[in-house]
Amino acid sequence: MEKIRVFVTDDHSIVRDGLRQLLNGQTDMELIGEAGDGREALEKIKALRPDVVLLDITLPNITGLEVANLIRDSVPKTRIVAFSMHGKESCVKEILALGVLGYVLKASPSSDILKAVRAAHRGEYFLSSKLKADVISKYVKGQGSTPSVSGYDLLTEREQQVFRLVAQGHSTGQIGDFLCISPKTVEKHRASIMSKLDIHDRFQLMKYAIKIGVVDPELWGD
Repeated sequence: MEKIRVFVTDDHSIVRDGLRQLLNGQTDMELIGEAGDGREALEKIKALRPDVVLLDITLPNITGLEVANLIRDSVPKTRIVAFSMHGKESCVKEILALGVLGYVLKASPSSDILKAVRAAHRGEYFLSSKLKADVISKYVKGQGSTPSVSGYDLLTEREQQVFRLVAQGHSTGQIGDFLCISPKTVEKHRASIMSKLDIHDRFQLMKYAIKIGVVDPELWGD
């Protein structure tokens, strides 16, 4: 039987140790790699192309949310299961909007993790059993789409990526590395973003990002 190739990301080594033992103890799964921060995770996932990524949302260097977004662009066949301590509806909505198939709370039983990995591998949704039933109904069934935000909607997909990374505090050089584009191209996108949104500095951009829900201050504060 061909095993599900799983990649794990979490910034705590003790959590990765536990997940490694759990996954390698399954007859239908194998852990093929792991990472403790977003940059490392993205590089390894691009190289290894796992079937399923168990992705911590609050990774350092580059957030799990942005890693998920970039995986979707660069390794589209890899399925993602979010692994988070946050059970807020806004967090669930934001991660599912990126095409993530699973959302498991860290407080959930280990059986939820295994169910989520298997479901994602089949191309099916799975949300933690500890999440409220109305959250599952509302977001998995697509009834909780994010309200339209006119200014943000004017940005191209690449500009939205740059916008999120700038709002998270990354430098031009870091953004270029993450997106595999030159610093000059990053600055070009940034100028276009500022013009379209009528924003004149990074502080205003961060306030706007929080206001429209692209950046959750509680989520990024961990």
